[in-house]
Amino acid sequence: MPSFSTSSSLPYIGVKLVTSHPQNSSLNLPGIHACYTLFSSLTGQTLALFDATELTLYRTSSISALASSYLSRNDAHVLVMVGSGNLSPHLITAHLGVRPSIKRVIIWNRTPEKAAALADRLRGENGFDGVSFESNGCLEEVVGLGDIVSCATNSERELVRGLELKEGAHLDLVGSFKPTMKECDDEAIRRGRVFVDNEVALEEAGELVGAFERGVITRDDICGTLVELIKGDKLGRKNDKEITVFKSVGSGVVDVLTAQLVYETVKTDQISQQ
Repeated sequence: MPSFSTSSSLPYIGVKLVTSHPQNSSLNLPGIHACYTLFSSLTGQTLALFDATELTLYRTSSISALASSYLSRNDAHVLVMVGSGNLSPHLITAHLGVRPSIKRVIIWNRTPEKAAALADRLRGENGFDGVSFESNGCLEEVVGLGDIVSCATNSERELVRGLELKEGAHLDLVGSFKPTMKECDDEAIRRGRVFVDNEVALEEAGELVGAFERGVITRDDICGTLVELIKGDKLGRKNDKEITVFKSVGSGVVDVLTAQLVYETVKTDQISQQ
C-alpha cells in the first residue's frame, strides 16, 4: 500500500507491506502483520521504519470513530462490538472517544470465551469510568440493542441482519477487504444510507460488491466518502431515525498521514529533550 506526496505539509513517501493470516487466531497470534517504511519525497532518504501492525490498528479504529462522529446519533448509548480480535479494543476505545454517551458495550465473538475475555480485560482497564462491558453468545439477541454496531471480523457470510438493526442505528463495517468477504446482509445495505472511506471500497468490499451485483443498490446510491463528509460536501446523519452504514477498507493516504503524525511527534519530543 504505497502513497506519495510532494506537498510542503506532507513531504513523504510511504510503503506498507501487509500479510493476512486469519488462522493465526488458533495460535494466539495477530491475523495481520505489517511493516511501514517512511521516506522523504524530497531526497528519497529513509526516515523511519514502523511496526505497522500497531499503526494499522490505530489508523483503522480512528477512521471508524471519525465517521461515527458524523453518522451515529449524538446520544448513542449502546455499542455492540462484533468480533474480539486485536482491532476490537481499539474500535471500542475510539467509538467511546467520540460518543462519551455510550455507557454499555456488548461484545460478541464466534468463540464466546474470547468475547468474555475481552470484556473482562476492558473492565479492568482505566479510562472507562461509567461504562459497563459484557459479552453475549447470541448475536441476534444483541444487534437490535446497538445504537452503534461495529464489526471487525474475517467473515465470509453475513453476521448482521438488516431487519435486526434498530431505528437510528449506525453500522460500522471494518472487516471485509475482498469481494468474497461480508459482515452484513443485503437488507442492512438496503435500509441504510451508505458511506465509504474511499472509492476503493466499491471494488473491494464484499457487502457492496454483492449488493451491486444483485441490484440491491447501485453505485449512485452510495451517499459519499469520509472526505466529503469532513469537507461538508455531503450531509451525514439527517435525523435520529435513519440507519447509517460506514464501510472502510483502508488506504495508503491515511497510512502516510498516520506515519507522519508518529514520526513528527517523535522528532519533536527528541528535540524538546535535547
